[in-house]
Amino acid sequence: MRAVLVGEAMLELSQEGGLWRLAYGGDTLNTAIHLARSGVDTAYLTALGTDPFSEDLRSRWTAEGLDTALVLANPSRNPGLYAITCDDLGERSFTYWRGESAARALFDCAGIEPALAHAESADLLAFSLISLAILPQSGRDALLALARKVRANGGTVAFDGNYRPRLWPDHATASAARDAAIAVASIGLPTLEDETMLSGEIDAAAVAAHWQGLGCSETIVKLGAEGCRLPDGQIIPPAEVLRPVDTSGAGDAFNAGYLGARLRGEAPAQAAIAGHALAGWTIMRRGAIPPGILRAGERARHDVNVS
Repeated sequence: MRAVLVGEAMLELSQEGGLWRLAYGGDTLNTAIHLARSGVDTAYLTALGTDPFSEDLRSRWTAEGLDTALVLANPSRNPGLYAITCDDLGERSFTYWRGESAARALFDCAGIEPALAHAESADLLAFSLISLAILPQSGRDALLALARKVRANGGTVAFDGNYRPRLWPDHATASAARDAAIAVASIGLPTLEDETMLSGEIDAAAVAAHWQGLGCSETIVKLGAEGCRLPDGQIIPPAEVLRPVDTSGAGDAFNAGYLGARLRGEAPAQAAIAGHALAGWTIMRRGAIPPGILRAGERARHDVNVS
């Protein structure tokens, strides 16, 4: 099975003791790395610069098993940058320097047409509301057109409604982009907290009804520490309550666990368990992409009975 994820990858600063550690992250990139680590043939469609930091990112992603053939180059731009700070409960906050990142001009890069033609044949195409937020309207339209072609070719399209208010001029623009993406998706991965910020909706069932009503039948609403709501209304909780070290990338890890399981043919309930296991592993380590992988024994400790 072939997966293509689309979005923005950035340099990441996180604190270790009194020093700052340089790594990388980005919502769809985090998911892509986890999928590649699990053995899924995964490519990332984005743009970087031609600077030394960009070359280092390409090398690191290749070492993780990620296919970088769709990572395009923009010689006039560099990667974005963000810094993570965490409170005593592991909750994080971010500071960004991303206004001129190369990924914002992805659809203007040389090589974009053959990259899109390659992506059309993916078994899974995944992107997020952040993927749309960083693009101009022409780029958003092109990404949605790609999603429609993947669906027409029999592929699956997954969309995460990852809402970051600072990336949008207003709620109305963000809501319209979200709804347009929902309409081309077959798997929806909204987070209730994001949906509440965007629309004011506080009920997971109502969120699911909105997404399913727009055509995204397999909508899984992420509920944070409470687990997730499946399309049939069943709530799948995490196997254990954890005291997180760093919640960065938790939702992205859940997405990877869920989507990887679905690509393997597992049912939504079992896929949710896989998502919780990977998210739980991630939040007990620092950084959006902790080194290492979730081992089979660790996965087994997260298994629960599903009726």
